[in-house]
Amino acid sequence: MARYDHLQLLRLPERLPRRKNGGGGPPPHRNPRGHSDRLGRELGQAVAAQRQRRRPDVVDPSLILRVKMSGPLLEEEWNRVGLTVLSSDEDRTLVLFSSNDELTEFQRKLDAYGRGVQPGRQNPAFSSFIANVETIAEVAPRDRIGMRARQAGLVDVDDFQVGEAYTVDIELWDLGTRALRERKIDDIVRYAEARGAEELDRHIGPNLTLVRLQCDGAIARTLLSIEEIAEVDLPPEPDLLAAQHIDDSLRDVPDVEELDENAPLIGIIDSGINDHPLIEDIIVGSIAVPDTMGTADDHGHGTFVGGIATFGDLRAQLGAGELVRHARLCSAKVIDHTGNFPNRRLTPKLMREAITGLHERFGCRIFVISLGDRTKVVEGGKVGPWAQTLDELVRELDIVIIVAAGNRQPRRGMRIEESVTQYPDYLMEPENRLCEPAGGMNIITVGSVAHGNGLSARAQDNVGVRPITEAYEPSPFSRAGPGVRGAIKPDFTDIGGTLIYNGPTASLQGGEVRPEAGVMSLHYRPVDRLFAARSGTSHAAPLVAFKASRILARFPDASANLIRALLVTSAVAPPESVRRLASLGDTAGRALFGHGRVDPERAAFSDDSRVILYAEDELALDHFAVYQIPIPELFQTERGRRTIRVSLAFDPPVRHSRLDYNGVSMGFRLIRGCEPDMIFEHFRRRTADEAPFPEMEARYDCKLLPSSTVREKSSLQSASISFSRNIRGYGDNYYLVVRCAGGWAGDEGHQSFAVTVEISHEAELPLYERLRQRIRVRA
Repeated sequence: MARYDHLQLLRLPERLPRRKNGGGGPPPHRNPRGHSDRLGRELGQAVAAQRQRRRPDVVDPSLILRVKMSGPLLEEEWNRVGLTVLSSDEDRTLVLFSSNDELTEFQRKLDAYGRGVQPGRQNPAFSSFIANVETIAEVAPRDRIGMRARQAGLVDVDDFQVGEAYTVDIELWDLGTRALRERKIDDIVRYAEARGAEELDRHIGPNLTLVRLQCDGAIARTLLSIEEIAEVDLPPEPDLLAAQHIDDSLRDVPDVEELDENAPLIGIIDSGINDHPLIEDIIVGSIAVPDTMGTADDHGHGTFVGGIATFGDLRAQLGAGELVRHARLCSAKVIDHTGNFPNRRLTPKLMREAITGLHERFGCRIFVISLGDRTKVVEGGKVGPWAQTLDELVRELDIVIIVAAGNRQPRRGMRIEESVTQYPDYLMEPENRLCEPAGGMNIITVGSVAHGNGLSARAQDNVGVRPITEAYEPSPFSRAGPGVRGAIKPDFTDIGGTLIYNGPTASLQGGEVRPEAGVMSLHYRPVDRLFAARSGTSHAAPLVAFKASRILARFPDASANLIRALLVTSAVAPPESVRRLASLGDTAGRALFGHGRVDPERAAFSDDSRVILYAEDELALDHFAVYQIPIPELFQTERGRRTIRVSLAFDPPVRHSRLDYNGVSMGFRLIRGCEPDMIFEHFRRRTADEAPFPEMEARYDCKLLPSSTVREKSSLQSASISFSRNIRGYGDNYYLVVRCAGGWAGDEGHQSFAVTVEISHEAELPLYERLRQRIRVRA
């Protein structure tokens, strides 16, 4: 793929003050009798189908239904009619359980609704419940085939071949008490063993019920028809790569490539960094705050974080047989060997001394803080002094500060199995909100996604050792936003490892115990061993710093705002995370992975069919700027998906004691189809003697997503619009309007910012050359 320099974004010369601007809904309309009769027939058919398939020699009969809702899921209403919700999906589908087939109360409500509106009432009885039920059906046997089996080509019942042996993991629905589930699984195993199957392992906990069988395909087909079984799947495959090099010695690893003495510098605010043989030549300096602690890392966290900041994905590098550093390191030790801050220092002061010390002594401009106060979470849209201090330093020193979102053990004690059974729901619990200082506005906050399922070879034969995640799904320990004032936080996500559930010991284990579950970096005692593995958002944050350093190497004079804007321009939501979180609603993705994973190559370079235009600028408070965006004819007319993405980064003054935390706000709009004069007239401030401002037709305003009400709560914003039809009628130029609104910081004068516009087409078209020619002529 071609690699080109980004292009400059042209600002039109006028500088004018801006004009200032002064639940689910009702149930669907139904024909009550027709809707009631149809649901009654569907219910009868589902019950009859299950009765026909039941095998008295397998298990006591239960009724399992699949119900599609058009609105709220109404779990309490289902409980009132004797049905328990077993699961819910992203498309508003519920799986419901009943211990009998009668469903008398539900039938009564169906009949009452079907009688229509009665005298003295405005709606049919139970309309808010029954009218929201779209369809009722059985859980078909093929619906019980698990994801891994489907990926292996076993997508239908008949795909399990008679006469062929399979090893399958069977999970029961959480039907009730442990005794009930034990009886059900005993019945299933007894039936299977009578037909030649062999039980290999089982696990029955407070909520999770699993058995692993080796059986013929004919038995697997029968198991798929048993109502009490939630899923029949192939066993998880171990992720062997994570620990492949964990025990390597220095003679086993490739030589480290030399690093340019002008390479970007990353400051690690942590427990210090030791002189590890793989990085000792690129540590430019270390300090301690207070200096009485000494600079040696006697805790291990800082050296591990530093290794990721310079190597990035160390496991991948070793797998490729190379060791390449991309950044030099400096260190400020702020925690002792126990992982605690000095008792005699206030944390905000400690942070200011550490960051300004590294900045002044070594010229460091990118900092990683993989630390947090788990006792303080972002509540009521407010943050504390630690976050404010970091936000202030970003603005004062023109630096990039990258902070981990924080970690939380999802479940403990008797509820520990819920870390598997209730994933990912618990990630959105109030207790899982970002911890201080991750909610700040000008800093970059990073959450974590898993690199894989975390299983090792030794876990293959134990059905009670269960993965929680698959690759690129949110890590089960990662905390959720939003940040201050509802800002999109975390800003990004990256690889931080995962946890696995160890049934035999009833514990959750990360990379520290099971290397396969963690990310790989440097051990702080290299005499003992070179490498270590850990799990945590602490290790996703330095990976984003690593990527930021790639941008700084490409743009050594870039402002911190431009680095942030290029990072967000390249970020893409992990599709695996999007799918996994879909059932939790539209806000879950933003709250857990923000704008997505950064692609440093996309951030640093344009290519033939994807072009970034950028500007570093400033605005007086309550003013606006207009930028001209040339739109090549190829982009307008060639078939295929075309996208314009706009990103903005600014660093407002902040004050945590105020509800309006940031003293300056900014936003943008993308306008098409009208001339610049019209745009200036629409947005400029008008005197009392002038005519009202001219209205702008809605068709000229590009509907960027996320909307302005969502994105303008943040100081790092990104939104896009995509087209699939011919857009030639809107002309050869679009216009970006950037607005700056002064709040309580009215005496600040100007606000610095950076803005990028990415223009891309899914087809391989020469957009870059066409845009470059347009910009050259325009200049």
